[in-house]
Amino acid sequence: MVKVLGLGDNVCDIYLNERTMYPGGQAVNFAVYAGMLGVKSDFMGVFGNDAIAGHVKASLDAHSVGYSHCRSYAGENGFARVMIVDGDRVFKGSNKGGVIQKHPIRLEKEDLEYADGFDLIHTTNNGFTDDLLPDLHVLSPFVSYDFSYRWNEEDRVDRVCPYIDFAFLSCSDLSDEATERLCGKLHEKGCGVVTATRGSKGATVYDGHHFYRQLPDYVIPVDTMGAGDSFATAMLVTILKKLEEESEANWEDPEIRMKILPVALKTAAAFSAKTCLIKGAFGGGVQVPDSVYEQVYKDLS
Repeated sequence: MVKVLGLGDNVCDIYLNERTMYPGGQAVNFAVYAGMLGVKSDFMGVFGNDAIAGHVKASLDAHSVGYSHCRSYAGENGFARVMIVDGDRVFKGSNKGGVIQKHPIRLEKEDLEYADGFDLIHTTNNGFTDDLLPDLHVLSPFVSYDFSYRWNEEDRVDRVCPYIDFAFLSCSDLSDEATERLCGKLHEKGCGVVTATRGSKGATVYDGHHFYRQLPDYVIPVDTMGAGDSFATAMLVTILKKLEEESEANWEDPEIRMKILPVALKTAAAFSAKTCLIKGAFGGGVQVPDSVYEQVYKDLS
């Protein structure tokens, strides 16, 4: 059975106008979505010791996502402040990950042995995990990394791309030509398959041999939170499932990628569209408790 690990950030997205917090974070979203798609998934990250951390843990439990190798420290869990305007998310600041800033993940021998048991490890620009990539690269799983909008940071691109098999970029504002140049650039830096998600323009994928394009499944969004994460997850999980079905298939073979990628992209578009029809990344919203109300709403005008 396919097994995947989400490594890095966890937060609650605080919807200010509703006083509601939804579990999330790119690595958590990946793990939860993967479980929804029928594979075994775990999360590895850093928790605070407040009610926000408790809600993320409860949500992982509800979705049968393991987190046995997480760390917990005294202090604030990560959170982000959000407003929804015409179905789209507008971020209003965050606490920059909370305790993970001072206590980033460090991989011990037992952590590396644990991570080596998965088929793919997905991490992100928000997880304070860039320094871990050289160690992850030598393990057996594929390594995936979501740059989000931070693909324009040259130092990040240089230190990340040599160690990852899949890159995901958010670049809805770029033209077709600029998107293709960007994908080619990251591939030349060492990344295997580069996927640029572009909102209503769909997705552009480059594997070093061919460009692939996928239009979105159009829906009237309730909330776009998690749309990119759900696209990436469904694409990756479909690739892994197809490789498992065809045990002799070699992902390094361009012909195999030509067979699998169009199916993976179509599945990703459909799954991502469904994500846009629910509040939060994957639901599970609860009222912001009094114990964390002040830390969440302070400094807001």
